[in-house]
Amino acid sequence: MTPHATRELRWPEATAVADLAAMRTAAPLVHCLTNIVAASITANVLLAIGAVPAMVNAPEEAAMFASVAGALLVNLGTVTEAGAEAMRAAARSADAAGQPWVLDPVAVGGLPLRDRVAAELLQWRPVIIRGNASEILALAGAALGGKGPDSTAGSEQAVEAARGLAQRTGAVVAVSGVVDYVTDGTAVVAVRGGHALMTKVTGVGCALGATMAAFAAAQPDRLRAAVSASAMYAAAGERAARDASRPGSFAPAFLDHLYAIGLAD
Repeated sequence: MTPHATRELRWPEATAVADLAAMRTAAPLVHCLTNIVAASITANVLLAIGAVPAMVNAPEEAAMFASVAGALLVNLGTVTEAGAEAMRAAARSADAAGQPWVLDPVAVGGLPLRDRVAAELLQWRPVIIRGNASEILALAGAALGGKGPDSTAGSEQAVEAARGLAQRTGAVVAVSGVVDYVTDGTAVVAVRGGHALMTKVTGVGCALGATMAAFAAAQPDRLRAAVSASAMYAAAGERAARDASRPGSFAPAFLDHLYAIGLAD
């Protein structure tokens, strides 16, 4: 593939500020089929940014709820066979109803159940796929996955694989890392910021997927939605790290800055 020029964005670019304001006005209900480790922080992040979380994970209810929620997150972190049934039902329903949904293929690459489920879910057209470099490389078929949910590759190493995955699936693909890269298969946007402490609190990366879902509920340009969500998230992480130097104090500071961001920018 021929490399494409990469545009950079940092908070508070006007489009990102506008997208946050629109999302807060809409206050979308975000249906989260996520992992047991990340459920609490995901719900708290959504509340902090102005969205409404719902964790409806019963297979008997997931499809119905996905069709009426503003957006859906499917996160494979602690997937089980029963959980996979709910994920398939929800993704199928969201696609049929035209509701945006986000796939977070946690730890794909070398683990048969989640690899199979991730591949199956792609048929129901997620609007955004978010993962670390190893996960995106594995889902794109370019390499095995990382060390569990941790990446063994830098985000810049997955840009071309992300572009190819976006072209194949029609989804916007977001690669999280020291620099986040977001692509629709043609344009590539780099989002700088954040802080290393964000990797020391369980579920922060997973909650970014839910944040992208919330933005996608209010912004039909999926590339813009994913970029704006990433920019806001990175800025809140930077600001929280100025107040807190350790993981235990960083987590509540991060929620506080997510709540406050955009109010005075």
